[in-house]
Amino acid sequence: MIPYKDENPTHVLPVVTYAILGLNIFAWLLLQGMGSEPALTQSICRYGAIPGAMLSNAALSSAEDLVCPVVQQGWLQALTSMFMHGGWMHLIGNMWFLWIFADNIEDSIGHVRFIIFYLIGGLAAIAAQMAADPGSMIPMVGASGAIGGVMGAYARLFPKVRVHMAIILGFFIMRQTLPAWVMLGLWLGFQVISGVLSLSNSAEGGVAFWAHIGGFLAGFILIPLFFSGHKTSRQI
Repeated sequence: MIPYKDENPTHVLPVVTYAILGLNIFAWLLLQGMGSEPALTQSICRYGAIPGAMLSNAALSSAEDLVCPVVQQGWLQALTSMFMHGGWMHLIGNMWFLWIFADNIEDSIGHVRFIIFYLIGGLAAIAAQMAADPGSMIPMVGASGAIGGVMGAYARLFPKVRVHMAIILGFFIMRQTLPAWVMLGLWLGFQVISGVLSLSNSAEGGVAFWAHIGGFLAGFILIPLFFSGHKTSRQI
């Protein structure tokens, strides 16, 4: 289920959304070597957020379990991890969802507030994943937690806006249009189910579903604090 457009035009150029897109692409090209080794692994270890190291729980994992042989962590990695990705599809998928949903949130709360909101959503996402697996020594990278915050805000501000989606069923592609609350609710439900299932094999890495959930809930709950009371994008 891939959204490809929404019926929600903007009125102000979303310069911050464009800047976030640019920073993620810049990091992928120049810091991560477009996914080539050793740049990819080095960037993930250097700029990714490692819960066990950040919480001083490194002793919970033996040396042979470490993804990164040398772990030097500070809280700066909580920010830099939002701009790192693990592969081309990881990057493209995140940037696509950012492109679809972020412009309307920036349009509604303003450029400066959107920067703060986006970063808080990302930090909340990291906190949720750390709470779910505090001893993990697997680096977390990706913008999806912060984008989850954007999606949570979208669900609250524009629940009735219709979102056009492509549903891929093997070789067949179906198009469907649903209200944002339905589409985003289905997305959140999938994250919750996958997050619960991931608790049994968290040591193997993979998708940080609890980061997605934490970001979404933070965005849904906190958006009224940033919202000026005038929706500049379509509400129905």
